[in-house]
Amino acid sequence: MPPSFVSELSEIDLSSVSGSTLINKDIAPTRIAERTWNTYHIAALWIGMCVCIPTYMLAAGLIAGGMNWWQAILTITLGNVIVLIPMILNAHAGTKYGIPFPVLVRASFGTLGANVPSILRALVACGWFGIQTWIGGAAINAMLMILLPFWKDFGPAPWISFAIFWLMNIYFIVNGTESIKKLEALAAPFLLLVGVGLLGWAISEGGGLGPILSQPSKFETAGEFWMFFFPALTGMVGFWATLSLNIPDFTRYARGQKEQMMGQLFGLPLTMAFYSFIGVAVTSATVIVFGNAIWDPVVLLSKFENPAVILISMLALSIATLTTNLAANVVAPANGFSNLSPRKINFVRGGLITAFIGIAMMPWKLLEDFSAYIFGWLVGYSGFLGPIAGILIADYFVIRKRDLRVKDLYERGGMYEYSRGFNPVALAALGAGVFVAMIGLFVDQVRFLYDYAWFVGFAVAFMLYAVTMKRGKSESLKKLAQ
Repeated sequence: MPPSFVSELSEIDLSSVSGSTLINKDIAPTRIAERTWNTYHIAALWIGMCVCIPTYMLAAGLIAGGMNWWQAILTITLGNVIVLIPMILNAHAGTKYGIPFPVLVRASFGTLGANVPSILRALVACGWFGIQTWIGGAAINAMLMILLPFWKDFGPAPWISFAIFWLMNIYFIVNGTESIKKLEALAAPFLLLVGVGLLGWAISEGGGLGPILSQPSKFETAGEFWMFFFPALTGMVGFWATLSLNIPDFTRYARGQKEQMMGQLFGLPLTMAFYSFIGVAVTSATVIVFGNAIWDPVVLLSKFENPAVILISMLALSIATLTTNLAANVVAPANGFSNLSPRKINFVRGGLITAFIGIAMMPWKLLEDFSAYIFGWLVGYSGFLGPIAGILIADYFVIRKRDLRVKDLYERGGMYEYSRGFNPVALAALGAGVFVAMIGLFVDQVRFLYDYAWFVGFAVAFMLYAVTMKRGKSESLKKLAQ
């Protein structure tokens, strides 16, 4: 094990809080022996999450809104470079102290107040879980139509396929995070090869990269472009704003800061840009081959004539959706729900709660059109998550200078107790950030606040929390001096 790793980290003795209601084995700090994730594992995690159908289709919404191909890819890439910054910053505490997201937010929100951001993050993940499960079910359905000819005319077929894919997720939930790590590591190179294969097909069958790559932007003026660009950029940031919060859930298993930083740098923005481009290029070829643009890869692959190719491709899409769903949409809410009552809810039970809520949120409604998907779903929830990210970063880097008392994070009455377990400053900063970001949704004159929801919420909450906590800290020191 690298010397820098050993010098930064040490075993944390929590035997004195073993009877606390705020701890169980799933949210306790990881031990050094459990820090087995190297740069490849972190990068593979991101490849497994990024290589999925929503990423493939992401550029579709931007092009449908008026962008040309390079404007869409640039917007997606820029959004992911931006969100990478809070991603790496929030990952630091997970690696240094071995603590998951719900425990980290206890430092800023309080031992009980941490449930507020944890559940906000968890509910968004439940929505995403439902979306990914619905998409994965569609891939299963397409495979079954090839294997079983009668399946095409079987009425409940899509719902049965949805249930099959849902049960596949349940299997890995029950087997825990180590099974997720192994799946991600094995699937990453396979998924990239399938993407390259699709790109090769597009170039071969389309006689080049096709008409979509030469299609001009539909915006007639720069003003029209910028009006669309900024809320679209917010949507792209919102795509992974979820993981920018709970990334400690994974980096708590990293061998060191270098591994988590380099793994994320190589895994996130490059994969998102590459796979989004594949979506654009392959779709451009469908215009030539089939006469119309087909953005849904499940629909596209079902048109291939070779059954073996269709089956392998659909299997790849299913694996891609499964890896994304497990890492991005199960770990966070499972830990979040566990944090509500650590003694009664472990990781598995939290994951099962996620799976059932994901169905209840009716994901088929969220995927009805690109406008509802990008400007409703992605931008909307980013207004809730941006303020949480601002508070986390302000607390850990500005107020505490990366110094946490881990023992106090797991017991009542310690330095993170605040007022009966709640930090009113954090709750006020969160409320203010959400309010300012969301007011643009209801007041047309300040619509820009909603268009920049994640950025606005982040800035408001960051400044309010940092200034108020510093002032309170200063006043406390003055009283001690007296």
